Amino acid sequence: MEMTGEYRIPAARETVWEALNDPEVLKACIAGCQSLDRTEEGGFEATVKAKVGPVSATFKGAVRLENVNAPESYTIVGEGKGGAAGFAKGGADVNLVEEGSDTILTYKVNAQVGGKLAQIGARLVDSTAKKYATDFFDKFVVIAQERDSGAASAAPAAPAASDTPADTTPEAPAEPAESAPSPEPETHQSEAEQPPRPAPKETPVDRDAIKAEAKRAAVDAVHKQTAKRWGLTPMQWIMILVLVMLGLSLVFGGEAPMPGAGN
Repeated sequence: MEMTGEYRIPAARETVWEALNDPEVLKACIAGCQSLDRTEEGGFEATVKAKVGPVSATFKGAVRLENVNAPESYTIVGEGKGGAAGFAKGGADVNLVEEGSDTILTYKVNAQVGGKLAQIGARLVDSTAKKYATDFFDKFVVIAQERDSGAASAAPAAPAASDTPADTTPEAPAEPAESAPSPEPETHQSEAEQPPRPAPKETPVDRDAIKAEAKRAAVDAVHKQTAKRWGLTPMQWIMILVLVMLGLSLVFGGEAPMPGAGN
């Protein structure tokens, strides 16, 4: 089984190198990783629970680093065993290249599988391996970027002032500036010279509306005086008159005369 890949990591190459050699970072990025410890030889021992198609098992393995060229490249060589599920062994070449403020990580894997893993098909093994690689680098990129940002913020700031003694030589007196020409006096137009303003237009008076308003005011005044004298409004007077007329019609058995009607 062969597999290659390339990832752009937004972090400095030294930061990426340190993260690739940190057991805590690797454990956090490997899906199903139960333990990962550094060995005396500079490699790692790991226990990973993985599932490849219908085969699910816990793999225990060890890897060592060869051809180390920090912080540019190294080779990973290792082997993992999953009991009846089978085994996997092989190696991977990892390279780090600087590109501006980013790091380009490329890898090439060459591995062999046996047991049940070899029986389920190379395509399924390849697709599962690529998925594990994608999950690993998705998490790794985030951690490396956070580490790089933290390192940049922790860097000491440049000194604000220089240690060079200040120049105490007295400066030559400045030459007097040329006097600016005085502004010419503004000429204002007198009120007599200004053109006359147009007189405001008179609004025509609506005499009919004034008469109607006066008539309504007079009627309201009469109504108020009536109500004040008898304590009744004109509407109440009309109701009393109607009731009186109805009473007369019932007593005399005829219609009561309307007010103002002839005999």
